[in-house]
Amino acid sequence: MAERSTRSGRLPRQLHPGAWWLWALGLAVVASRTWNPLLLLLVLVVAGYVVVARRTDAPWARSYALFLKLGLTVLTIRLVFQVVLGVPQGGTLLFTLPSADLPDWAAGVTLGGPVTLESVIAAATDGLRLATILGCIGAANALANPKRLLASMPAALYEIGVAVVVALSFAPSLVGSVQRVRAARRLRGRPDRGLRSILSVALPVLEDALERSLSLAAAMDSRGYGRRAEVPASTRRA
Repeated sequence: MAERSTRSGRLPRQLHPGAWWLWALGLAVVASRTWNPLLLLLVLVVAGYVVVARRTDAPWARSYALFLKLGLTVLTIRLVFQVVLGVPQGGTLLFTLPSADLPDWAAGVTLGGPVTLESVIAAATDGLRLATILGCIGAANALANPKRLLASMPAALYEIGVAVVVALSFAPSLVGSVQRVRAARRLRGRPDRGLRSILSVALPVLEDALERSLSLAAAMDSRGYGRRAEVPASTRRA
């Protein structure tokens, strides 16, 4: 089975999906409590190493790269906002941007102006914290089986569990949808990279990913995952 085989061909012990989420949330809490860039990078390295060592060939295992790219985007946006719309801080001057006056209700915020080393470091550390937390959540998405997660939910939380599975399976479905749509565009001789391709690919990708997530929830609902009623084992098999 694809779920039980890793890239090295080994059959590692299958951990409970709740254990993966507790581990990932613990790393995220550690990342949120520190401002040390070295510790944040260490948390990312640990999460990435565990994902590479223990992920399977299942569709949800490909979502980690998406979360890393999202974290990199967050870090870049945080730096850009600090440089363009930063709060003035004293320190070592790096360069000066053209400035403009803002209304009184935006007092304390400057558009352009001097950019200091200390403000850039603070923004980079803050963005790295957010990127690390996203990386931890992505590690849990890549390692935890959403089907087993819903099957282990108490019956009283069944409806909530279905919604959680839809949310957790959306990112992996999004990765698969992007690959399929880009492959289809290449076969038709259309560009699959660049800003124009992103705009034309976004809508079908989102529709396909959401449809697949809802289909997964409906299929699991029909097989009785999360319910206490007696369901034959043959019915519960995917």
